[in-house]
Amino acid sequence: MFEAQAICSPKWLQSPIPTRNCIPKPRIGFLTGISNPNVLICQTPIHFSPQKNIKSRTPFAVNASSTSVGSTEYIEEPATKERFQTSLSLPGCSSSLTLLGTGYREKVFAIIGVKVYAAGLYANQSILNSLNAWKGRSTAEIQEDSSLFSSIFLSPSEKSLQIVLVRDVDGKTFWDALNDAISPRIKSPTPVDESALSTFRSIFQGQPLKKGTFIFLTWPDPSKMLVCISSDGLPSGVDAEIESENVAFALFDVFFGDTPVSPSLKASVLNGLESILKFC
Repeated sequence: MFEAQAICSPKWLQSPIPTRNCIPKPRIGFLTGISNPNVLICQTPIHFSPQKNIKSRTPFAVNASSTSVGSTEYIEEPATKERFQTSLSLPGCSSSLTLLGTGYREKVFAIIGVKVYAAGLYANQSILNSLNAWKGRSTAEIQEDSSLFSSIFLSPSEKSLQIVLVRDVDGKTFWDALNDAISPRIKSPTPVDESALSTFRSIFQGQPLKKGTFIFLTWPDPSKMLVCISSDGLPSGVDAEIESENVAFALFDVFFGDTPVSPSLKASVLNGLESILKFC
């Protein structure tokens, strides 16, 4: 698809020890770089059940600007300035999903990089139940173990990739770039795979994708992927259902495999997970 650069690296900090008679519910939140005088902390995303003898809480932080509109909290992807809700509810998902990290995609024309879209990965908080093998591991061990994202994909927990276009793109052009990345990952497509790819292609063919359009690729489970496209905020329904585990995995691998199309997104999610797993 396109070339990508720049990494949004999370930071984390430890909050003061709560008093004996006031034990808050530990939860994961987001913040900007702590050296910034305009730091804002959002403690909304992932909530864990209260436990006895809790001595501290650690917010999950992303190195990006945090803002709020009403009761909705947002994280700004720094390279594109696009805002992502820290949690949201989507068609086809049983409960709200939490933002794990953001990044961007860039296409290179000659030697000039042009940003095409920003992206953010969301997941159900139950995803942590599938990552017990990484709890307590060092940062280096987590970064070097490529099976982490395979475990995330194979988890029955819902997850979704939000793409926000930062420029107008023709639907066919978008699909062609996506297909160029998917096809090498499916060596011998079955009739089911071919049918799924045809359905996937038909969503984008002939459809102009304007700047600001939301595209959601949601995996309710490893065998299925839901596609939602909206030019007016969050989608209200599902535009297509892709029932092929090979296609569903290939698309996930495009973003989180060994050669991701957006290294900044993968790095941001990885660093965010490191912070959570240290806390667990």
